[in-house]
Amino acid sequence: MDTAIVVFTRDLRLHDNPALHQAYVRARQVVPLFVADPAIAAPPNRARFLAESLADLRASLRERGADLILRRGDPAAEVIRLAGAVHATAVYIADDVSHYATARRLKLERECARHRIELTLTPGLTVVPPGELTPAGGGHYRVFTPYWRAWRAAAWRGRHPVPQHIQLPPIEKIGRLPAKATASPGLARGGETAGRKRFVGWRQRLLAGYGENHDDLAGDATSRLSAYLRFGCVSPLEVALGALDRPAGDEQGEEYCRQLAWRDFFYQVTAAFPDIARKSYRPGAAWHEDRRALDAWREGQTGIPIVDAGMRQLAAEGFMHNRARMVTASFLTRNLGIDWRHGLAHFDALLADADVANNAGNWQWVAGTGHNTRPNRVMNPLRQAQRFDRSGEYVRRYVPELAGLEPAWIHTPWQLPPAQRVRLGYPGPLVELA
Repeated sequence: MDTAIVVFTRDLRLHDNPALHQAYVRARQVVPLFVADPAIAAPPNRARFLAESLADLRASLRERGADLILRRGDPAAEVIRLAGAVHATAVYIADDVSHYATARRLKLERECARHRIELTLTPGLTVVPPGELTPAGGGHYRVFTPYWRAWRAAAWRGRHPVPQHIQLPPIEKIGRLPAKATASPGLARGGETAGRKRFVGWRQRLLAGYGENHDDLAGDATSRLSAYLRFGCVSPLEVALGALDRPAGDEQGEEYCRQLAWRDFFYQVTAAFPDIARKSYRPGAAWHEDRRALDAWREGQTGIPIVDAGMRQLAAEGFMHNRARMVTASFLTRNLGIDWRHGLAHFDALLADADVANNAGNWQWVAGTGHNTRPNRVMNPLRQAQRFDRSGEYVRRYVPELAGLEPAWIHTPWQLPPAQRVRLGYPGPLVELA
């Protein structure tokens, strides 16, 4: 074929990009395209991360003789309009599982068929594509452990090399990059360059101790790749293979890959249950409304230091340590009895890495309405703090009112003498913890 369009969505990278690779080897000319759909305006942190990722992608494409074409509007309409302008006969796009992505795919299929344009859906957003692994009885996996066994035994696809030179046809309008939104002050920088640098540095310094240290809240030993994976700035397959490329007998890469498998697990769940962000996967508790408690939780003013530290990290960085996510989510749903959808919405508004499958999947897991095999499990915040922030350094980092307290008081400041409590300027606990 002469000309093909590659529609970038959540695969904003050149390394191991199946859509880009297939177009590159099959077409003489390739048109990289990103369409900003005004119907799905991103919250500030994701808008900022996206803008930086698009700028980095454009720079990388220009190094290879091409460019990133930017359009704003309905994706299917913009693809067809550009295809007509450059006489493209094929379109390549990575498949996805959300309600929005499904509607976009269906409309693109109809429009491409009507205009006699070949449409190819490619993998790339996960290590193992949703639907590729199914239990013996059919359907999808509802429990993680058997999915993990199947995931680890699966034959993964091969990696795709980066095109060295991309021939771009003449295009009158290239399009401008989106402006960078005002975001959380500690938000990580977006883009493939930053993502690959972060992974290489983390792998060299911290992967060896991952199994022992990844739950240490203050140690911050996790990879912090979640936003880069969410936007496809790094390939999940390359990350998995890079983590497993360890000396014989070293199981740290395997431990890390379990987290990537959890990510894939929720994608295959969402493919089977697209309403995962709207409806409980299975019946759970009866929720009640408490606006004052919900606002205190959002603002990191619950009076429970480990909970407040997590919520303030979220506001400051557009990121929260995974252990803190579970603690804060459990506190909202189990201790306060507030509907998980309120927590999901707040996380969605601030997390740079939030996507439908993993944000909703994890919230439902904690709330007992999802795939937790122990749906009545409650994470006691004090026990979690004693296990994963024993000295209180995580709390001190994000709750400065308590920075001067000794470890004996840092997680239970309500036990201090009344006069000292007043001087702290920190609220009492919303609820009593057993």
